[in-house]
Amino acid sequence: MVRLDGEEQELVGSFEKDEWRPVADRDAAVQRYQGYARTTFKKDMRVNIRISSKDLEALQIRALEEGIPYQTLMASVLHKYVSGRLLEKRG
Repeated sequence: MVRLDGEEQELVGSFEKDEWRPVADRDAAVQRYQGYARTTFKKDMRVNIRISSKDLEALQIRALEEGIPYQTLMASVLHKYVSGRLLEKRG
C-alpha cells in the first residue's frame, strides 16, 4: 500500500475535485519541467558516510516498504532537508 504525505493527499484531492486546468503551450512546459528534473536529479557527486548499522538497516527496511533502493531514499531525504521540505514530526 502506498502512503501519501500531506502534499500528495492535497494534490489528489484537488485533482478529484476537478480543479486542474490544461496548461497553455503544453509542449514547451513539458520540455521546461523535464529540464528542471534532469538538473535536479543529476547525480554528479559521490559521498561516503559512516552511519550505524541500526540506522542503515532501518533505512533499508523503509526503502523496501516504499519500493525504492535505499540509496535513492537517502538522497531524497537529504534533498528534502536542504530544500526545506523535510518537516520535523512532533510527538
